[in-house]
Amino acid sequence: MSSMLHAPRRRGVLPAAALAAALACAHGGAHAQAKWTFGGFGTLAAVHSAEDQADYSASPISTGRAGYGKAWAFDVDSRIGAQLGVQFDKRWSAIVQVVQEKGLDSYGPSLNWANVKFQVTPELSVRAGRIALPLFLAADYRKASYALPWLRTPVELYSLMPISNSDGIDASYRWHAAGFKHETQISIGRASVRLSAEARGKTKNVIGLTHNATAGALTMRATLARSMLEIEGAEPFFDAFRSFGPPGQALADRYDIAKRNVRVFGAGFSYDPGNWFLMGEVGRIDTRSMLGDQTAAYLSAGYRTGNLAPYLTYARVDANMANRVAGLPVAGLPPQAAAMAMFLNDELNHRLRRIGIQDTVSAGVRWDFAPNYAFKLQLDRVTPRGGSEGTLINVQPGFRSGRAFGVVSAGVDFVF
Repeated sequence: MSSMLHAPRRRGVLPAAALAAALACAHGGAHAQAKWTFGGFGTLAAVHSAEDQADYSASPISTGRAGYGKAWAFDVDSRIGAQLGVQFDKRWSAIVQVVQEKGLDSYGPSLNWANVKFQVTPELSVRAGRIALPLFLAADYRKASYALPWLRTPVELYSLMPISNSDGIDASYRWHAAGFKHETQISIGRASVRLSAEARGKTKNVIGLTHNATAGALTMRATLARSMLEIEGAEPFFDAFRSFGPPGQALADRYDIAKRNVRVFGAGFSYDPGNWFLMGEVGRIDTRSMLGDQTAAYLSAGYRTGNLAPYLTYARVDANMANRVAGLPVAGLPPQAAAMAMFLNDELNHRLRRIGIQDTVSAGVRWDFAPNYAFKLQLDRVTPRGGSEGTLINVQPGFRSGRAFGVVSAGVDFVF
C-alpha cells in the first residue's frame, strides 16, 4: 500500500495494492515532475458484548468499552485515516499515513506510516522511515477495515502483536520461480508503544525476514522476526521477589519483563478466485516473560453473491506456558514475610491470567451497498478458557473464565 494505483477489482478481500487503488480515486495531481495522491479510509462501528464483567477489545492497547463499560460502544473499531503519497520520479517516492482511533485513554492521532522509497532496480526497492511491520497477511491494511472481508481482523491472532509499524529500513526483492511471483523482504528497526498509564514498551533491534509467494488466486506469506523488548515500571515488583532469595530470584528471572528477547513467527495463505475465498494464518510470539508465550490461528471462508459476501471464521489462541504457578514457598516464613509472599504470588498469577487462552466462532456478512462503502454485520461467540481472561480488558471480580458470551458488531467501512 505504498502507492495508489487503480480501483479494486473485487470485493471482500482486498490486497494492499487494491486498497491503495480505492484511495487513489481522490485528488491525483502533479506539480513539476512530482505526482501527488491523497485519500483516506474510515470505520464507524458499534459493538455490544454480553459479557458484563469485562470489556471486549480488538487490541490490548485500545481500551474499547463494550460490555462492562457500555451496552453499545463505538470505540472498539471506529477510526479514520488519511494518506498522502508523492511520486517524485521513476525511482523516488514517499508516503505518510495518519490514523485517529481510540488509544488507552482517548481518541488521538498517530503517525502510522512516514517513509521514503527508492526503487534501486525494477526488482529491488529500499524504504526508510516508519514502515508497516509485515508480520501477518493484513499487515499493510489492518487499520483500513474496508480492505478486510470481516469487520475486524481475528483478535486471537492480531492482538498478539498490537504494534503495527516500526522505525527503520527495509529492502524488498522480487523474483520468479516455479510459476510463482516471489517477494523477499528484510526489515530492521525499532518501535515504541504505550502499554498502560505507567508503562511504555520499547522494541529494539527488530530484525525480520518475510517471504511472499503468489500464483494466480493463491497468496502465501511467512515471517520470522526477533527483537529486544524493554518495559519499564515493573522493577519494584520483581525486586520484591528477589528479596526472598534463590526461589524468588528464579521466579523473577523467568517472568521479569524489563529486558527480553522476543521471537515471532507467522505464516498464512489466501485463496481468492473471485466468487469465494478461503484464508488462514498461524502465528506464535514468545516474550519469555509473564507477557506470555502464545500460539494463535484462524481459518475463514466466504462466498460472494452480487454485493453480498457472507463469511464464517474460527479463531483460537493458546498459551504455551502455565497461567498459574505455585510461586514463592510460604511455609516457615515469619507472618509478615508470609503475607508479602502470598501477595506477590497472587499478583503474579493475576497477571498470568491475562495471557490469552480463547476461541471465537464468527459469522458475518459484508454488503457493498455503494461505491467505496461497505456495511458489515458480525456475530461472535467468544469463550475464554483455562482460567484465562482471554483478550478481554477491564476484568471485574465477577468474571468467570470458561463461560461463552456473544458479541454483536455492526459498522460501515469507507474509503475516499
